Amino acid sequence: MALVEIGNVRKRFGDIEVLKGVSLSVDTGEVVCLLGASGSGKTTLLRCINHLETIDDGEIRVAGELIGYAHGPDGKLREEKDRTTSAKRARIGMVFQRFNLFAHLTALENVTEAPVQVLRLAPDAARKRALDILAKVGLKDKARRYPHELSGGQQQRVAIARALAMEPRLMLFDEPTSALDPELVGEVLETMRRLAEGGMTMIVVTHEMSFAREVADRVVMMAEGQVIEAGPPEQLFTAPNHPRTKAFLARILGAAPAA
Repeated sequence: MALVEIGNVRKRFGDIEVLKGVSLSVDTGEVVCLLGASGSGKTTLLRCINHLETIDDGEIRVAGELIGYAHGPDGKLREEKDRTTSAKRARIGMVFQRFNLFAHLTALENVTEAPVQVLRLAPDAARKRALDILAKVGLKDKARRYPHELSGGQQQRVAIARALAMEPRLMLFDEPTSALDPELVGEVLETMRRLAEGGMTMIVVTHEMSFAREVADRVVMMAEGQVIEAGPPEQLFTAPNHPRTKAFLARILGAAPAA
């Protein structure tokens, strides 16, 4: 069953068309990695899924619900009220390149903030949930540390815990390791790997080819605002069909993919 349905989505920034009729579906429990060069539309597509960016045409549904829009009396799509969109967005977790933690709050407070303020969860229940999630990402012993007292990898894992505290049905990751020092990348990818093994539906924009190859159920290659190729990792990495995919992999991996 498709949890995410993206149909012919177009997005422009001024005179530049960034998404040119993108269609994609993601099944419940599936891990999809989006690959492509900078400027190919990957991050824009991710931001459109939870309506951080509006779309100019097409539609996006998560769990059967339109995100950011509703059909008017004339049948045409109209942007819905912010409150309605926020309620839908609450079930879509997103982890950014930068950690975006509240500097004045501890790790525990960062994770409890949204469940209390948005979901109206009782503080004690939110605290228990936050401690459980911090334990799952290996940071229960850092619960009372402030962001500046944590490494970049630990901060990103707190950001993942913060998203998970909202009990999302979908997790979006926008190059979550790109701002990390190389030695810290592994701990974040391991956290994401465990999420995937637990059945979390994930869409991941990444340049971590080993993660895409080992964890993704499907890899989607984008170029110039379009999906140009998609398939299981082994197929795409060992026998890509599109010339742009071949060139991208050769550049990233340092050699042409093996047949």
